[in-house]
Amino acid sequence: MNLPNLLTLSRIVMIPVFVVIFYLPVQWSYLVSAAIFALAGATDWLDGYLARKLDQSTPFGAFLDPVADKLMVAVALTVLIEEHASLILTVPATVIIGREIVISALREWMAEIGSRASVAVSYIGKIKTTAQMVSIITLLAFPPGVLWSWVGVGILYVAAVLTFWSMILYLQAAWPDLFPKQNS
Repeated sequence: MNLPNLLTLSRIVMIPVFVVIFYLPVQWSYLVSAAIFALAGATDWLDGYLARKLDQSTPFGAFLDPVADKLMVAVALTVLIEEHASLILTVPATVIIGREIVISALREWMAEIGSRASVAVSYIGKIKTTAQMVSIITLLAFPPGVLWSWVGVGILYVAAVLTFWSMILYLQAAWPDLFPKQNS
């Protein structure tokens, strides 16, 4: 167990704390839950940076890091769907969560057949992640109906479009393995 792995585990530990604080019947719950989510996002960057810088990458970390990321995002989007109770927010959140499930399954399958490298993280994925994090932090910080929450929804749509686009790119890269040509 090293520092990058502990940071990754801290993201998972933050999830129930984040949820409890989000639902507290106090005015500051929005800002504090947004701060916890932002801290989780910072630890995501930091654990990757430290793992590379300190040469402390581990198989456990490689497994747990994307799991922690997807859990935190899925839980945040789920509480936001419930809080906003709106189709306008539910549609992009569902696209984002659905894509994460599809790509996780695709990566697992590609790893099984030895073609994991063909579905590696792309640059568009990094932009998507940034838009997603900014939108979620904004949506968590401001209650539904406030101008900034509408800005967060707009950024979430940008993230959803980038999410869908990156899923198409992943599927295109995996297409030859998904549908191999039959020898006639």
